[in-house]
Amino acid sequence: MSTPEITQKLRVGAGLPVRLALAVPRLRVTRRHLQVVLGLFWFLDGILQLQPFMLRASFARELLAPVGDGQPRFVAGPVHWVANLVAAHPVAWDVPFGIVQLLLGLAIIFPRTARVALAASLPWALAVWWLGEGLSGLAGGNASILSGAPGSVFVYGLLAVAAWPRRGRSDVAPPRWLAFAWAGFWIGAAVLQVLPTNNTGADVAGAVTANGSPSWMAGFESSFAGWITHHGPVAVGVLVAAEVLIGIAVLSRRTVALGAVAGLLLLAAIWVIAQNFGALYTGQATDPNTAPLVGVIAVALLAGYRRRGVHAGAR
Repeated sequence: MSTPEITQKLRVGAGLPVRLALAVPRLRVTRRHLQVVLGLFWFLDGILQLQPFMLRASFARELLAPVGDGQPRFVAGPVHWVANLVAAHPVAWDVPFGIVQLLLGLAIIFPRTARVALAASLPWALAVWWLGEGLSGLAGGNASILSGAPGSVFVYGLLAVAAWPRRGRSDVAPPRWLAFAWAGFWIGAAVLQVLPTNNTGADVAGAVTANGSPSWMAGFESSFAGWITHHGPVAVGVLVAAEVLIGIAVLSRRTVALGAVAGLLLLAAIWVIAQNFGALYTGQATDPNTAPLVGVIAVALLAGYRRRGVHAGAR
């Protein structure tokens, strides 16, 4: 093949990503979209908080109190204090909690109240992250992306900042720093995974089976956990490498789509296998867990990538 023919083929190949971007359906994500999605998540949390189980003392004793176990005093003390308070009067506390989250969700969804509600959601998310999630175990050194680190409401707060109107407008693209937030999430997940409490096959298998599973998945989950236990170094190594690569991929325009798609696939696997659909089917879930929330960031990154690719093609 002659040199001109090779050059022509390279030019055709180089234009393929742009043509593929133009061929897929239009994908546009604005801060207003983030507001609606975040509002729906808060509304869902409000509904979950009003489940019958949450209105009994067992909610505080079986879900809240254990969050503080093994944590430093500045986390364990307040968490156990709140758990005892709620256990003494569960209905009097849980019903207002649920109503606050329902109202936050509705107010964020409606444009006229979105800005005020976004601002109000930040201190609420911080309080729930500390007193209800125990900082997702980050202070105790036993947190893992498999179990839900860095915590659902932490991501709620991050999305609230990303959804904040820019110069009074919500119909603009999300901030570009979301790529760095994505990178920080995945690289942080890799760091957590190599800590002494998480870096063996038994640790990963324990995280996979910690939340239980639906009966129709129990056999697969048990077999998968057994494989991880017997291939510990390989399983941990592959997981850590995947997390690092997914994190750094979005920092380059050429690989952002690959990183976002790979991250979505891994998040889906984590949500199904390790987080067990956020335990939404149990009647004891307080939120859908972190995987779906971080997935929202991936969609925003993909939308931004497509927009830049189309603009480059137009030039």
